Amino acid sequence: MKNIIILLLLLTVSALAQARTGDAKKGRVIAESICFACHGLNGVSPIPTQPHLAAQLPDYIVKQLTNMKSINGAPPARSNPIMSGVVAMLSDDDIHNVAAWYGAQAPKRSFSNDRKLVSDGEHLWRAGDLDRGVPACAACHGPNGSGMPALYPRLSGQYQEYTELQLQHFKEGSRNNDPNSIMRNIAARLSNEEIKALADFTAGLR
Repeated sequence: MKNIIILLLLLTVSALAQARTGDAKKGRVIAESICFACHGLNGVSPIPTQPHLAAQLPDYIVKQLTNMKSINGAPPARSNPIMSGVVAMLSDDDIHNVAAWYGAQAPKRSFSNDRKLVSDGEHLWRAGDLDRGVPACAACHGPNGSGMPALYPRLSGQYQEYTELQLQHFKEGSRNNDPNSIMRNIAARLSNEEIKALADFTAGLR
């Protein structure tokens, strides 16, 4: 457990050192022409299985878009056939600019749905489960789910459906672009009910 925490801290420091700022005004043009149908112009997605990007950490958006892009014909680090086609049209500057635009938008506010799930999800979020080697989610994503650049995304207000889907992908190993398998190792130790509880709890965080 101690080694996991040290690794998380080292990854955070490394990511902060690599931060780069895009041009939000240019990013708006990209959002208006390419991204709005799934993610909304202001980052509020109309589709529960697609993420809200409003107020998401720009460096995290950059990482995910870059991971979805095939470079020199190699398979992308994060498999997403739809997004791979989209990011193929974007330059490195485009990616940083659209990330800056969405990062500058007001965060989406949402609500949890199930009181029992919220209680179980809150315990995992705040305290984790040390016996199973599950660290508190708040240690990386922040007490209120606002995230920490650039590896740990904002989760507050995110669609319950999307968060649950991504945790399941980490658990199954079909999403594997997490540094040093951190999220895969954690998700593999969670039951499906715990994943649902965490997803419901984070939706209402603010």
